[in-house]
Formats: sequence, C-alpha cells, structure tokens
Amino acid sequence: IRIGPFEAETLAPGCRLDTLCARRKPMTSVPTDYDSARAALTRLIPLAMGDTGQARRVANFLMAWWNGPELGHFEIADMFGLDIDVANDITSVIGFLGQNDRGAVYIDGLGFAEEMQDVIALWRPSASAPQT
Repeated sequence: IRIGPFEAETLAPGCRLDTLCARRKPMTSVPTDYDSARAALTRLIPLAMGDTGQARRVANFLMAWWNGPELGHFEIADMFGLDIDVANDITSVIGFLGQNDRGAVYIDGLGFAEEMQDVIALWRPSASAPQT
C-alpha cells in the first residue's frame, strides 16, 4: 500500500505512518562543532565522488554550499534518499554553519578546496571547464 511518499511495507511491524517509526534509527543528537563538521566532510566528499543516487545527492549539497546559483541548489527532500549516517553528516555541517558567528564559511575555508574542484569536475564538468 502506498500512502504519500511511504510504502506500508517499509514500516516496522506494529507501526503506523503517523508514528514515524520506519526502519531507521532515530536521530537523537548530531554534533555541530568545527571538528565534527570537518569529520563529516571527510566522509561526505569521498561519497560525493561515487556514482550512485546517494552520491549525487551529497554532491548536490556540497555544490549548493559552494555556489548554489551556478551549480544548483540542494533539495531538502533529497535527505529522504540518504542513509541515516549520511543525513546526520549533512546535518552536522548545516548545524555548524548555522551557529557560526563569524560570517559565511565555505568548504574551501575548511580545507577542502581541491576536493571540491574534483566534485565539481565530476558532476558539473561544464562549470569546471576553463573559459576561453
């Protein structure tokens, strides 16, 4: 049975859709400090270099943060298609950015400029091509 975006068979036994007890471990607390955000990025960037739907979603998140107007924006609904650990990593990065009181922070400022160029070259090759 399909109800909205959920399949009834994806729910744990005895659960109803309105109780949100699907077969995913709950997100209780996600660290949002600098070290946690950097650690999350060390997991997200290699994933973004893959060739899966999850890799595409992670790459879209990273590129939207890098330069959304030129590289595309990140659809919040894409979080639904991520493993919980990957979603927690993105949440850690967003939490870090949201509580930073020093202004805008971009991924290159956290030491991942070269890695981002690789992500862009893979997913948006026309954006990384040299202009003539």
